Order: sequence, then C-alpha cells, then structure tokens
Amino acid sequence: MKKMKRFNQTLNHNDVHDEDTWRIFRIMAEFIDGFETLSRIKKGICFFGSARLKPNTKYYKIAEKTAYLLAKSGYSVITGGGPGVMEAANKGASAGGGKSVGLNIILPMEQKPNPFMNVMLEFRYFFVRKVMFTKYAKAFVVLPGGFGTLDEFYEAITLIQTERICPFPVILVGKEYWKDLIAWMKNSMLKENCISNCDLDIFKVVETPEEIVSIIKKNHFK
Repeated sequence: MKKMKRFNQTLNHNDVHDEDTWRIFRIMAEFIDGFETLSRIKKGICFFGSARLKPNTKYYKIAEKTAYLLAKSGYSVITGGGPGVMEAANKGASAGGGKSVGLNIILPMEQKPNPFMNVMLEFRYFFVRKVMFTKYAKAFVVLPGGFGTLDEFYEAITLIQTERICPFPVILVGKEYWKDLIAWMKNSMLKENCISNCDLDIFKVVETPEEIVSIIKKNHFK
C-alpha cells in the first residue's frame, strides 16, 4: 500500500513537470509566430484603451479618427484585437487603407476579436503579447481604460526609464481622465523621490487626433 502511494505521488509530480515542459513549447511557438508576422509590419503604432467603450463615446471616436489619419500617412495600427478602443483603432486603420493588426488574447470573457483586422494573431500568454507590442511599436497611444491599459502604459514607461528599449512617444489621450493619476505621480512618487522630474517627460498628454499624429510624425522623422 505504501509503495502504491509513493508511485501515485511520483506520477502526479511527473504530470505537472510534463505540463510545464509542454508549456515552454507553446510559449516558444507564440514568440515565433509573433516575430515572423510582425517583422513584416512597418511603422507600427500601438493603441490601448478600454474594451468596454461603445461606438458613440468620445474616446472611441478619437481612436477611430486617429487610426484613420495614421493609416493615410503610411503607418500600421496595432491593437489588442478586441472591442472598444481596439475595435475603433482597427476600424479607422482599415477605412484608411492601412495595415490593421490585432494581437488578440484568449480570455473567458470580454475579449472577442473585432471584424476590422486584416492581420491577426492570437495569444494565450499576456507576457508574450506585451513583448510584441513593445518590440514593434514606434509609439503607444493610450486612451482611457482599466487595469490592462495601465499595465501596458507602465510597461512602456518602465522600459524607457530603465533604458531597456529605445525611447518612443507614449501618448496619453484625455487630460481629464488622466489628471488624477498624473497628480499622484507628482504629489506622491516624485515627492518621495521614487521617480525623477525627467521621468514625467517620458509621456505626453493630449486631447485631439491631430495632436497625436503630429507628435508621432515629429518623432519618427527626426
């Protein structure tokens, strides 16, 4: 009986080990697919924002118009591939005749692919997907959103701050939406010497599609 118990414990351990081993291959496959597909995408601009914003909302319309203007100027638009702001940006890029890329994440809720992409990849792992966003971005356009949007925003400014990637424009859209976050950075993070004054220059805050496009063009053609 004791021998059987030890055998079952060993089997269970090996099952877990095998699952972890195969997970490495799935992760590698996602990196390979991402690199092969996105290496062909030129002048990629990543859009982030809430999946919950509807077509009649202010920021949906801003994302759509901005993506349209960028596509007309020869830029590719890259989003998370879902609804809301992502859908708006893909829709604008498609209408502008540009590359409309979606890096969809497989989730049990909320994240269904939108119909406005002409290039799409699916990911099981958030961290692989985030590597693709930062590796192939010429700029991040960050509209109002939730935890996921903040995660992507902080990922970019952290990598730029620590010089792990070359600086590129990180643009927050909506002064009213972001004002309390920026005030907290200044009144808490900066006050306690957790960041430097120059760290607040890593990103810009704007209101209009025209401002966004102007910042991106000035940076890209330096």
